[in-house]
Amino acid sequence: MGQLQRAGHMDVSNTVDVSDPVAVAGEVHRILENRYEGFDFSPIDLLVRDFSRLYRGSFPGFRACDIKYHDIQHVLDVTLAMARLLDGHDSTHDSTQCLGPELALAGIAAALFHDSGYIRRTRDSRNKNGAAYTRVHVSRGARFMTDYLPSVGLQHCVGVCTRIIHFTGYEIDPWHIEVDDECEYRLGVLLGTADLIAQMADVDYVRKCRDHLYEEFEAGGMAGEFGLQGNTGTVYRSPDHLLETTPNFMRKVIDVRLNGHFDSVHRYAAEHFGGRNLYMDAIAVNYSGLEAILAGGGSAKAPA
Repeated sequence: MGQLQRAGHMDVSNTVDVSDPVAVAGEVHRILENRYEGFDFSPIDLLVRDFSRLYRGSFPGFRACDIKYHDIQHVLDVTLAMARLLDGHDSTHDSTQCLGPELALAGIAAALFHDSGYIRRTRDSRNKNGAAYTRVHVSRGARFMTDYLPSVGLQHCVGVCTRIIHFTGYEIDPWHIEVDDECEYRLGVLLGTADLIAQMADVDYVRKCRDHLYEEFEAGGMAGEFGLQGNTGTVYRSPDHLLETTPNFMRKVIDVRLNGHFDSVHRYAAEHFGGRNLYMDAIAVNYSGLEAILAGGGSAKAPA
């Protein structure tokens, strides 16, 4: 089924509802249990349950997710992509190079909570929403996992999860992120790749950038009047300005981030799917569609 026929809540294969934690958990279980037969992945159910509670406002001490781009669907989409990349990676490596089930479980935990730093604590009345933490959300997410994972019996995952989460951010150059070994580094680049390909392959990616990501950047001091006054980096003057820069951003992400820093591990999605890389195909469609809209002078209010 083509990109234009895919509903906004469906994954790139058009088979999994990535707005539904139960559906995503079921598919992640299926993928990992087929790859790592006999390993107990039951902790995933607890992780997904608590992730859902956190994002929906029933996790003690925290408010519900109150931003619309880095929301529950985005995280579930990333988590599913992570499971697929793990499967593709370990299907092409022998036992001496496989990441294995223990690291796979840690990778899923990190995927589920990689954006937890956007969630405000109940006592936080200083900020309008979690987007205020845009520039520090990765380190906040690491702190959340440090506190949370031991509470569900996964204290052995704290170290790896709090290190590889930095592959989803831009605070540290990937080459300088401290990891324990080569396997942990590969797990990190898989996570960073899953984060990028899931969002750029979203059938509503362009609309979400214009309508939701700009709002987050504005609240985080990276767009609008406040950003113009207080940010020395890239500042977006308007939603349309953000879209005008998005094709260049997508090219740079693919060339520098995905194919450079992250060693082109997106290719493991093709291994998982049996030949086609549905994520990169969808990204190409989004890129071409946005280029066409911008060339025609459109504002991309309703792309795709």
